[in-house]
Amino acid sequence: MSTFPTSSVQEARAALASRLRELRLDAGITGKQIALLCNWSVAKSSRIENAVTAPSDADIRAWCTACGADGQADDLIAANRQADSMYLQWKRLQRTGMKQLAETSAKLYERTRLFRVYASHVIPGYLQTPSYATALMRTIAGFRGTPDDVSEAVEVRMRRARVIYEGDHRFATLIEENVLYHRIGDPEVMAGQLGNLLASMSLPSMSLGIIPAAVAREQVIWPLEQFTVFDDARIHVELLAAKVTVTAPGELDIYLRAFARLAEMAVYGAEARALIVRAIDALR
Repeated sequence: MSTFPTSSVQEARAALASRLRELRLDAGITGKQIALLCNWSVAKSSRIENAVTAPSDADIRAWCTACGADGQADDLIAANRQADSMYLQWKRLQRTGMKQLAETSAKLYERTRLFRVYASHVIPGYLQTPSYATALMRTIAGFRGTPDDVSEAVEVRMRRARVIYEGDHRFATLIEENVLYHRIGDPEVMAGQLGNLLASMSLPSMSLGIIPAAVAREQVIWPLEQFTVFDDARIHVELLAAKVTVTAPGELDIYLRAFARLAEMAVYGAEARALIVRAIDALR
């Protein structure tokens, strides 16, 4: 990965690059000398030191050896991998299928007390019916060419979704009205999914708002990428090619402010139910 799409990733990469630069300066060697010692180009050394290119584990070990700092290699590699985990391509995350990815997020769901979810593309995972999740995952697997373990992945997702019924978790969910009309599966699947949304509105843990398609956007905020806020500490942003993890305080604040504005645009209760019922009627 040579470019970093969020400030969280950029800050982590810059911090790592700064530590590598300090090692070189402490060793009293130039960029040209470290390139020679590592047997690579001066341009590569410059890209690593300026956080333009992410170093590999082998690059970091070579750098530390050249600077006489082998003892710091493991810590720097750990920092590098942490930065790398902030931007993960779906192809990499789902290379063995979707079941494992669903399993790895189960503990995060269990320990999170407040979920704030903005859905601009599909129904959030914890509100999906098995049929809807199956249709969605089959489409994803086909598009991305991942191994087909859809049945197993859906089973894991349904188990993970039990958090909306158990414990002291709370869910603030915002769904763009257009999502109600995005056909995932056949009309029967969509009718079941929309009916499940109506039923979920009565859950004590759930606040469900629908953002009307006709709402004025000029002074509020435009439709955004789908994202989930886990308490106030972590955000997962869903892009077409990758999942981005946001942890930098400044960037967290941006998403939290956006969520607050989107929440003001949403309708709740009877008005939200009316929009969902209208979408169900449109299936006939």
